[in-house]
This record gives sequence, structure tokens and C-alpha cells, in this order.
Amino acid sequence: MSLNQTIAQRLRELFLNGEWITNTNYKKLLIDIDKDSALQKVSDLNTIAELTYHINYYLEGLNNVFRGGALEIRDKYSFDITPIHSEEDWQELVNNLISNAEQFIKHVEAMTEEKLLGPFIEEQYGTYLRNIEGVIEHGFYHLGQMVIIKKMIV
Repeated sequence: MSLNQTIAQRLRELFLNGEWITNTNYKKLLIDIDKDSALQKVSDLNTIAELTYHINYYLEGLNNVFRGGALEIRDKYSFDITPIHSEEDWQELVNNLISNAEQFIKHVEAMTEEKLLGPFIEEQYGTYLRNIEGVIEHGFYHLGQMVIIKKMIV
């Protein structure tokens, strides 16, 4: 299996259909959470909705770069969640996360090894591979938080 296919498989396991590392993935975890549970605050922790927005924010921004756009995302805005007023709003956020994850994986699958090992926008940001691995590490970190929060509220 090529490097891009290996990385894409790890992303699929994290977002869409994997269970062997964490016994869950974003799609499986979020599919049965309703709006009220997603917005339920536990102590000073972020809500599941806030974490979902946060991960989706980065996927959406990186997809833009992969399509040839500018790097417009900024950490300081990554928790500026759009208000969720209805179950439909919540489901739209979940669907956007899944859709952006699918697009992200397709971009990774299409990358050559040369592209993966090349600089991400500017040398100061490292390689595409380093940034994609960052998405995986960041994604598992927040997935773990969401699993714990879900156990605390259900």
C-alpha cells in the first residue's frame, strides 16, 4: 500500500468506519447524539457540539487549501461555533463534519508521495504529511474527549 493510501486509511478509521484503535469513530459516535446532549455542558469542558465544530473547522480550512485556496483558518476562531437552535442545525454540523472528512480523505488519496513530502504552503508549516498527521493526532485527541463527555452525560 502506498503512503497516501496508508494515511487515507488511517483517516477513514478515525472519521468514518474504524474501530480497532478506539472502538469508535466520529461518525459512529455522533450519529446517535441529539442536539440537547451535544450542547450539554459538563463542568468547564467543551461541549460535544463545540468539539465537533472545532474539528470540522480545521477540515474545512484544509480542504480549501487542498483545492488551491489560501490558508484562512486561525486557531483563535476554531471554537467560534455557529449557534445551534434546532436538531436540524446539529445534524447539519454532523453532516458537514462527515462530508468534509470524506473530501479530506479524497484529497489525501490523490496526493503523490512527492506532494505529501513537500512543503505545506510555506516551509515554516512543515510538509503536507506532517499537517495531515497533525489532523489525525488532533482528531484522536478530541475523539477521546468526546467519548468521555458522552459517557458523562448519557
